[in-house]
Amino acid sequence: MRPSLDDLDFLARVIRRRGFRAAAAETGTSPSRVSERIRVLEDALGVRLVNRTTRSVSATEAGEALLARAGPLLDDLSEAMASVGLEAKQPVGRLRINAPGAAAMALGPLLGPFLRGYPGIRMDVVVEDALTDVIGQGFDAGIRYGERLARDMIAVPLGPPERYVLVAAPDLLTRTGTPQHPDELREAPAILTVLPGGPVPWEFERDGRTVRFTPAARLTVGGGALGLAAACDGLGFYLTFEAWAAADVAAGRLVTVLDEWLQPFPGPFLYYPSRRHLPPALKAFLDYLRRVRPAANPR
Repeated sequence: MRPSLDDLDFLARVIRRRGFRAAAAETGTSPSRVSERIRVLEDALGVRLVNRTTRSVSATEAGEALLARAGPLLDDLSEAMASVGLEAKQPVGRLRINAPGAAAMALGPLLGPFLRGYPGIRMDVVVEDALTDVIGQGFDAGIRYGERLARDMIAVPLGPPERYVLVAAPDLLTRTGTPQHPDELREAPAILTVLPGGPVPWEFERDGRTVRFTPAARLTVGGGALGLAAACDGLGFYLTFEAWAAADVAAGRLVTVLDEWLQPFPGPFLYYPSRRHLPPALKAFLDYLRRVRPAANPR
């Protein structure tokens, strides 16, 4: 029995997405249908291609070997068919992106225009601050800041430069005074952001001098709204993104201090492993980025 291209495509999707449900969603069929076709393929070849448990799906050595040979051929075939059909004008498929919470500032405004412009594309955006192996977990791309980018990835700027601000409630400044130097904050009441990789140190720079330390925190938070609310309540100084604090600063609930010590830094990058055989949905998103962000060139 000669395996069908459809069954090979099902196999590729199951292995790349690490699950029958995700593969089924991409192809508009049911997980049971996908599982059945994989079994037909295994019977035809006389070898197990996928290990199944109640909690995970992974490729066997034979499955990996078959995907290594058949995967690029399937991608080439898809591109060839798209070049002479409607998909050349309107890409379809699912785009899965892994992003930290901070990247929402850059990614959020892009989603609406992109999805309206590409109605055949569906997006899964998983927000988590842990340093997930995005490719190993079946994502098409990830979003990271420069210091956390893997060296072997292609990175595309996602947004403009960003900046941290140090904020405090007016009544806290009345009690402690307004600091004139970062060293004055080492023992001051502080709200510290702690991510899965550990606490986020405070770093200040001015005239070529850098001051970096982890303050003695009165409160630790995962970041975002909770930290801002605690800062507004006067519980401590809080280092956060300028855009996140803008509304509270404008309303007078918070005041920025040591502005001259906090310099802009590059915004987040969208990263992916290779330019070859890009999924149509990812290629469409990269093309869209280059149109709306002229500086979005790979590095």
